[in-house]
Amino acid sequence: MIRLSAMGDVAMCVPVLRAFCEQHPEIKLTVLTRAFFTPFFRDIPQVTVFAPDLKGKHKGVFGLFKLSKELKTLKIDAVADLHNVLRTNILKLFFFGKRFVQIDKGRNEKKALTEGRVFQQLKTTHERYADVFRALGYSLTLKNPSFPELAKLKLGTQELLESNTKHWIGMAPFAQYDSKMYPLDLLEKVIHKLSRTHKVILFGGGKQEVKILNQFQNKYENVVNVAGQFDLNEELNIISNLDVMVSMDSGNAHLAAMLGKKVITIWNVTHPFAGFSAFNQPEEHAVLANRTQFPLIPTSIYGNRYPEHYKEASRTIAPETIIKKIESVL
Repeated sequence: MIRLSAMGDVAMCVPVLRAFCEQHPEIKLTVLTRAFFTPFFRDIPQVTVFAPDLKGKHKGVFGLFKLSKELKTLKIDAVADLHNVLRTNILKLFFFGKRFVQIDKGRNEKKALTEGRVFQQLKTTHERYADVFRALGYSLTLKNPSFPELAKLKLGTQELLESNTKHWIGMAPFAQYDSKMYPLDLLEKVIHKLSRTHKVILFGGGKQEVKILNQFQNKYENVVNVAGQFDLNEELNIISNLDVMVSMDSGNAHLAAMLGKKVITIWNVTHPFAGFSAFNQPEEHAVLANRTQFPLIPTSIYGNRYPEHYKEASRTIAPETIIKKIESVL
């Protein structure tokens, strides 16, 4: 199975692979992805991760040829390409004679959605992934999914997060593009209110994000910033122990969902209809910007294109709306 990036897309593979392995225990599955993502698959015994060196020996066409030779030593019978990009199309050439099925990303449907020609729910990315395995001849249902058991936290992590509060609420305020974020001044109001009665655990990455999250931590009691403090394994352990994750349309939503957590997503210029909702979450867990005021939503699939005045469309979502949603989910 191939999915090289990005974090959220790789995380979305996980519940699909877990279902596939449970329904086909006789299959050995090798996942071709970046080494950093290896912990995502730690709870699926049938999965082995093969991490290519795409900046070194596996770089370029000749590097991919070397990679294909290494993969062939594993006696692979078929390839499920859940990425379908230039690299995987080159690899496909080197796997001539093997069953090699690639994801249909539904580009035409998504284009019609963002151009306003249709406004309806498209097939979810999880189902598109599952379709690849079905096309290879394997039955696969994503209904009644199972999830890993609650992870044990290291002693130091437990001490950091120790609290008398009843619930742990994860909060992931950032996304690849600012246009996918809820305004930070409004989010601060949410954090302030929730921190009075709950433990609020902040997630992010990068120096600037850590700096902002530290400001929230220093300002409010019961708020802890874990960004940059733990390796990915322990961060996943923390997410595993949350009561709910609040995330933008971004990778943290999918990390929490693959672990079976309740996830509330906040949407700005993107929309769940494009198929990138968190796995196994009810429709009402998505909190949406007002489309009456901003009728062009979704302006793009990834949030990278939008009219300038749409950048903070999610200001139409009151902090009280998000707080009520969190309380109802809890």
